[in-house]
Order: sequence, then structure tokens, then C-alpha cells
Amino acid sequence: MTETTPNRRRMPSARRREQLLRVALAEFGGRGYHLTQMEHVAAAAQVSKALLYQHFASKEELFAEVTEAIVAELTGRLNAAVLAEHDSAQGIRAMIRVLFDYATAEPDAWALLIRHLDKPEVGLELRELRERLGTAFADLLLRRRRADPRLSPAALEVNERRARLLVPLMYGSMLSMVSWWLEHPGTERERAEQMAAEFIWLGLDRLRTGERLPKP
Repeated sequence: MTETTPNRRRMPSARRREQLLRVALAEFGGRGYHLTQMEHVAAAAQVSKALLYQHFASKEELFAEVTEAIVAELTGRLNAAVLAEHDSAQGIRAMIRVLFDYATAEPDAWALLIRHLDKPEVGLELRELRERLGTAFADLLLRRRRADPRLSPAALEVNERRARLLVPLMYGSMLSMVSWWLEHPGTERERAEQMAAEFIWLGLDRLRTGERLPKP
């Protein structure tokens, strides 16, 4: 089958592009960036490679557009959820809830994220998402501290540095928990969300009070 069939010819360009992006998302999510080739996407979309290249000049361009849409959608949801909460603990709960919602509603996009978020060499867009996640987590950690007039600039800087160290642990644990839950559907979502929130928040609370493991 080729793109010259009547059905193919009648599909508007914008609609065809959307279809190709949906198919590419499923391919990248299932195979990963490095194993996915343009012929895989063309075959799954039931079009020729020539038609695919009319819309996207390269695999890099196609992947960039797919991930750009994911980043825009997910960061929009996360920002809205966090801004609606004035308490740091509730902000973390809101972020966890958004991630569970997104993974449930968009399994292909979630699979792509999990495969590639910590591999920034495959695209700037996912590196940007990682930075945005980090900024959002840091803001939650520092929300009260930044509003405390008793803290000196030097003390606030110490807190900023500590928050930056904690950020990858926080979002890493959240993403891992969501992925684990998807693979274990017998576990109630509410319980999984609660465990994720408690793991992050109670651990942070102990750090804030100055508790540390003894040095070996």
C-alpha cells in the first residue's frame, strides 16, 4: 500500500501529521529511540517512507516533536497542580497524583519518558523536562524557607544547595513508584500514592530536623 491510494490522498496534511506523531509515540515508547527506525514508523502508520519524510526530515526531528508535545502537556499539568496548593506536602501529593494520572491516561508517553528521561543525549526536550521537574521540586522544598524573613541570604543559599541534591532523589522515587504500580495492577492506586508521598515527605522531614546517618 502506498500514499497514492484514494484514502491516503484525501487525508488532510495536518491530520496525517497528527496520525504520524501518534504512531511515532507508540514506536518510540515501545522500542526506544535508538532501536526505532523511520521504516518502523512508516510501516505502523501504513504509509511509505517517502510520505513520512515529507512531514519529518529525520528521526531526530520526529522524536523532538513527539517529546516536545509530552513536555508541554506534562509540565502544564504539574504546574497547574502545584500552583493550586499552598502547602509543600500537599504540593508533593499533587505532583504524585498528576504523574499517576498521566501514566494511566498516556501509557505510550509514559513509556517514552521512563526510557529516555535520564538520557539527555537523545534530545533537548527531555533534558528540559528534567530541569523543569527539578525546579518544581526545589520550589516545593524551599517554599517556606524563602518566605522566612529570619533566614539570612547565606543560610538560604545552603538550603538551595541541599534542595538541588535532593531533587533527583525525589523525582526518581516518584517515577519509579508509578512505573512499579503500573506493573502491579493488584496494588490499590491510593495506597501506592500514599506510600510515595510518605517516603518523600517523611524522609525530607527527618533531614530538615538534622537527622543524619553516622559516617562509616
